[in-house]
Amino acid sequence: MTNPAAPSPVLIPFLQELGIEVVESNAGTAQVQLTLQERHLNSWRVAHGGVVMTMLDNVMSLAGRSLDPEIRSGVTIEMKTSFMQPGGIEGSRLVAKGKVMHASSSIYFCEGELWNEDKLVAKATGTFKFIRRNDVAKKLA
Repeated sequence: MTNPAAPSPVLIPFLQELGIEVVESNAGTAQVQLTLQERHLNSWRVAHGGVVMTMLDNVMSLAGRSLDPEIRSGVTIEMKTSFMQPGGIEGSRLVAKGKVMHASSSIYFCEGELWNEDKLVAKATGTFKFIRRNDVAKKLA
């Protein structure tokens, strides 16, 4: 369930093209999902690593944005991903879960996990720089 006080999800054409759906974004946590289609697969016919990393990047950023309704956007500064096993075949539903581990005034440290049912596919950590609406207004003034 989405927090009504949290900002509405930013429409990102690339994420829309992939078909990633926001399940939840609230109080420093987030969850997204994707049902794998042929276009999401690599040459071994399993989830492409770029799809896995995109989901993890997105869910960690959403977790950070959920902490402050004034956050306008976020930029990934650094991200590390460890792959445990193949992500799934066509028709599998991948679920990514993210949470903020520490937040300063504009830098957030996050963790994410991507699951295929009960199988942990990948884990990630990321550092994000968030830009608030009033920061943008100051620059435009």
